[in-house]
Parts: sequence; C-alpha cells; structure tokens
Amino acid sequence: MSAKLSLKIQTEPSELNHIFAAVEDLGEKEGWSPDLVFRVNLALEELGLNIMNHGHDEGTHEIEINLTSEADALTIEIKDDGKPFDPLRDAPEPDLDSPVGVRNPGGLGVHLVRTMMDELSYRREQGKNHVTLVSRRGE
Repeated sequence: MSAKLSLKIQTEPSELNHIFAAVEDLGEKEGWSPDLVFRVNLALEELGLNIMNHGHDEGTHEIEINLTSEADALTIEIKDDGKPFDPLRDAPEPDLDSPVGVRNPGGLGVHLVRTMMDELSYRREQGKNHVTLVSRRGE
C-alpha cells in the first residue's frame, strides 16, 4: 500500500477546504483511522494558516503540499516561498499554564503539530521553506 497526493494551493484561507477534502479522500482510500485524518488536517491547517498570515508581506503565493502514504508511515512535505521560518527554532514557546483569555498569541499551533506528529523537520533550500512531517502508521 503506497499512495501519493500532490497539491498546489494559493495563500488564501478558502483553499484549506480543498486540502481537507483531498486528505479525507486519500485517508478513505488508504484506510486511515479517523484520528489520523483529523491530525493531518489540523497540522496542514495550522501550518498553512501560518504561511498565509505571516509568510509574505503582500500578494498571493503558492504552497506545495505532498503526502506519501505507505504501510508504516505517512510523510507530509510542505514547501513555500515565504520568509524563512523554522518552526523548531523560530516559533515562540506557547503559554500552556495561563487562562486562555490572558495568554499571548503565538506558538500554540506549532506546539500542536509537534505533539501530533512523530517527526518534524525543517530546511531552507533554493529560497523556499521545506517542512516535513511524519506520522508513523502504528496509530
């Protein structure tokens, strides 16, 4: 069992619906658990919104998303031409202790992605951010 999905979307929040539908379709074909589909969609939403909201000063840009579903793992690669941003080093530490209404914004989405996925890596190459996420299929 091995399947690939490649998507190119614009940095418009409405594009997230295309991602969700494609992930749900792939998950159904590949027999993913509902939990895995949820985690993949949430990770793509969080990272996608970060790129859309903070990656560029102006204009519409393209985000490339590649998913590879294999028997033992799901690999997600996200590429964008936005400002350099390493989620492992550049995201602020989230405030997990204060009440929600008084927390400073920032860092919680990346924290969620880091805890939901088994691996997260980053590199900057040829003017693009490359984020790779891996979820092992031991679900």
